[in-house]
Amino acid sequence: MMCQSEARRGPELRAAKWLHFPQLALRRRLGQLSCMSRPALKLRSWPLTVLYYLLPFGALRPLSRVGWRPVSRVALYKSVPTRLLSRAWGRLNQVELPHWLRRPVYSLYIWTFGVNMKEAAVEDLHHYRNLSEFFRRKLKPQARPVCGLHSVISPSDGKILNFGQVKNCEVEQVKGVTYSLESFLGPRTYTEDLPFPPAASCDSFKNQLVTREGNELYHCVIYLAPGDYHCFHSPTDWTVSHRRHFPGSLMSVNPGMARWIKELFCHNERVVLTGDWKHGFFSLTAVGATNVGSIRIYFDRDLHTNSPRHSKGSYNDFSFVTHTNREGVPMRKGEHLGEFNLGSTIVLIFEAPKDFNFQLKTGQKIRFGEALGSL
Repeated sequence: MMCQSEARRGPELRAAKWLHFPQLALRRRLGQLSCMSRPALKLRSWPLTVLYYLLPFGALRPLSRVGWRPVSRVALYKSVPTRLLSRAWGRLNQVELPHWLRRPVYSLYIWTFGVNMKEAAVEDLHHYRNLSEFFRRKLKPQARPVCGLHSVISPSDGKILNFGQVKNCEVEQVKGVTYSLESFLGPRTYTEDLPFPPAASCDSFKNQLVTREGNELYHCVIYLAPGDYHCFHSPTDWTVSHRRHFPGSLMSVNPGMARWIKELFCHNERVVLTGDWKHGFFSLTAVGATNVGSIRIYFDRDLHTNSPRHSKGSYNDFSFVTHTNREGVPMRKGEHLGEFNLGSTIVLIFEAPKDFNFQLKTGQKIRFGEALGSL
């Protein structure tokens, strides 16, 4: 009986060996890959990763049983050379279009993104020599009346992604997805000409920003779509004393991507303007995005964004407070402040009394000059 059972198991064992052979071969190949250098390993594994996500019916899922793991979608997206692509897009935007081609190109863009050209200071499409001029078009003076009754207005056209009180030193980029306040603004230093020392913990960092007793810290995130007006303005009467430039990635900042990538705003290139308003600390941050490497601040000629070389996690500080100007750059509510090259995000973080109220709803469309909140 033993011989009969072994005889019956003989074909099964041979079939099992035949089935395990590809897995053993794959394990050997993966072992060879693990000995390769990190850049070479990425080069060899990423084509498989792309196929893993693109092929239907989980065609490459059996590979996971032999120890292979695909690169995550987030890591795969982060590997895309968005800075290089954005610089190429910027060069393309500067190319002067033939007179006969301007109307069809701009009309296609207007139709795709729902641009309202009746608000533009110049409605004639032939006036704009290139895409860059069209993106940065000015509006008619009466198109955006500035609300005088509220202390804080929207600095731009866009969509409200999130707003409210800053809690636990974290800010929501979209509902349920947060980022660190200190990672976003950067550490406080003596070079900022502010009367408090660097923070030692999360709570002390927040306490440094809240300079007056009884005040709280608030935030508001505004997403500018490609069809929106691309200039941004001063949201209140305040004085800008410091600029910090973070050269970083240029990933898309649309709401879907903001839900997908944690601390997206901390990864992307951004320009942080900090200063004071009548209730204490005030900051406006312009966050770059794919094809929006160009962030321009009108009064800051030394600012150069989307440069070819940068160190990851680095930042550049510049103080507007000098021996001849002890206050900084005064800005009036509604005054022109800067512009993007396509569309991106504005983040306001400011100190205000506890009875400050936002006049907003998450997801609503808003235009420059409309009220954000007031006391």
